Amino acid sequence: MSEDAPETNPDGKPLRRGWTTGACATAATKAALNRLLGGDFLDPVTITLPGGQIPAFALAEERAGDGFAEAGIIKDAGDDPDVTHGALVLARVEPGVAGSGVTFAAGAGVGTITKPGLPLPVGEPAINPVPRKMMTAVVEELCAARGVVPDFRITVSVRGGEALATKTWNPRLGIVGGLSILGTTGIVIPYSCAAWIHSIHRGIDVARAVGVTHVVGATGDLSEQAARQRLGLPEEAYLDMGDFAGGMLKYLKQHPVERVTIAGGFAKLCKLAQGAMDLHSGRSQVDLHFLADLLQSLEVDQTIVARARLANTANEVLTMAEAVGAGLADAVARMARDAAQQIAGEAVCVDVLVVDRRGAIVGESD
Repeated sequence: MSEDAPETNPDGKPLRRGWTTGACATAATKAALNRLLGGDFLDPVTITLPGGQIPAFALAEERAGDGFAEAGIIKDAGDDPDVTHGALVLARVEPGVAGSGVTFAAGAGVGTITKPGLPLPVGEPAINPVPRKMMTAVVEELCAARGVVPDFRITVSVRGGEALATKTWNPRLGIVGGLSILGTTGIVIPYSCAAWIHSIHRGIDVARAVGVTHVVGATGDLSEQAARQRLGLPEEAYLDMGDFAGGMLKYLKQHPVERVTIAGGFAKLCKLAQGAMDLHSGRSQVDLHFLADLLQSLEVDQTIVARARLANTANEVLTMAEAVGAGLADAVARMARDAAQQIAGEAVCVDVLVVDRRGAIVGESD
C-alpha cells in the first residue's frame, strides 16, 4: 500500500493537507528573528519547505523584550487526526554564545531524549534533524541579508505539549517532558501510514541501542498486555505495531534483533497467515474459505467445515473450532509465523501469539 493519503473524504471532498510541528517552529523562528534583528514580526510569514513549497503562516502570538523575541503559530494538521492539531508552537530566539552558531533548547511542552537509538544524542531536545536544518537555514538567510553572524539560540515550546505527549510514543521511546518537533517534508499528509511506521522504526532503534534482543509487535493494547504477562520483557521491547506488520518486519530485516514475537487478534493474524502485511480492515480481508480449508486439513467434521465457509466472521469460525478442540488458532499462528519469517529473513527468529477478545492467548506458533 502507498503511504500517501487517500485523495478524498468518504463524501468525495478532497482531503486537506496540513503542516508539521517542524514547519510551524521554523516559521515562528523566522518571524521572531526578524523582530530581534530590528524589523517587524513577519505576519504572515513564509518559509521554503524541503520540497520547494512556500506556505504562509499567520502568527497567533508575538512578544519581544530585552534580548529576545518570540512568536507562536497554531498548528493546522489539515484533515489528519493528529494529536497536535490546534496546538500552539512557539519559538523564542535570543543571541547565543559567540561562535556557537544556531543552537536549540527544549521549552515547556517539548521533550528531551533520555535513551540512545534516536537520531539525536541523549540529553538533546527532541527537535528532529530536518526541523533543525530548516530553522538553521532561515536564521542564516536573515543574518546574511543583514551582515550579522548567525549565533542564536532557539527555544521551541508547545503549549500543553507535556499532556499531548502522553498520547504519543514519546514516553516509550524515552522522550520525556513533552512532544517531539517532527517533520521531514514539512507537510502532514492526511491519514498517512508514514508517521506510524516511522515510530515503529524508532522503537526498534531504541530497543537495539539499549541491548534488547527480543521485541514484541502487537496489533493492539489487548494483545500487548497478553504478551507482557507471558513474556515479561523490558518496556523498550514492546512496539505498537498496529496493522503495519510489513513495516516492522522489513525494518527488522535490515536492523535485526534475535527474536520478534507478533501478538494479535485472531482475524488480523489470519490475514498475516494469508500473506497480507497490512492488517487494516480496509486494506485486507479474511478469506473464510482459507479457514475452512485449514479446518479440513485438521480433519474436522465436514459439517463444521461447511458451516465455516458460510460464517460471518473469522471469530465465528474460531468459536466453532474451539468447541471441537481443533487447534485452529495454533495452525493460524504457525502459518502467520511462516509468512512473517519470509519477510524478516533468517537473522530474526519469529514467533506468534494469537489473542482472543478476552485477552487470553489461544494460539501459539511454538
